[in-house]
Amino acid sequence: MPDTTLFTDPTLIAAAALVGLVIVAAALLRAWNGWLAFKRLELQHRHGDMPAVGLIEVADLKERIRKLEAIASGVDL
Repeated sequence: MPDTTLFTDPTLIAAAALVGLVIVAAALLRAWNGWLAFKRLELQHRHGDMPAVGLIEVADLKERIRKLEAIASGVDL
């Protein structure tokens, strides 16, 4: 009959859990770095190529911010 006390040792179970956690954390860190690299590449690709619709949206948002700041300071438009 094989000795099964080796597999029920709490130290061995804790060590195996720790090794598993380190492996999962390393895989997630690698995936996170890959995602960040992808987003950097995506931003570099689109950086100088802003369409006119995007510029209009930015101008509209700036106008809304100006109006909200005027309301916050108590100035009537």
